[in-house]
Amino acid sequence: MIRCNLSRLMGERKLKISDVERATGLHRHKISALYKETAVKIDLDTIDKLCEYFRCDVGDLFVRVSRE
Repeated sequence: MIRCNLSRLMGERKLKISDVERATGLHRHKISALYKETAVKIDLDTIDKLCEYFRCDVGDLFVRVSRE
């Protein structure tokens, strides 16, 4: 299973979804779905914008964990 660390990254910086929306130009529903880990598909452009904004690598934003 793929886990998204967006909520952790935002929490560390005390950011709201609206802050990320304004800074990246991404739609609120995309950010919310990643934040709540309910997203099913993610565009590469979305991942790129988030990594650029948080100055992180894809591996910092997403992590694969076993389903055990």
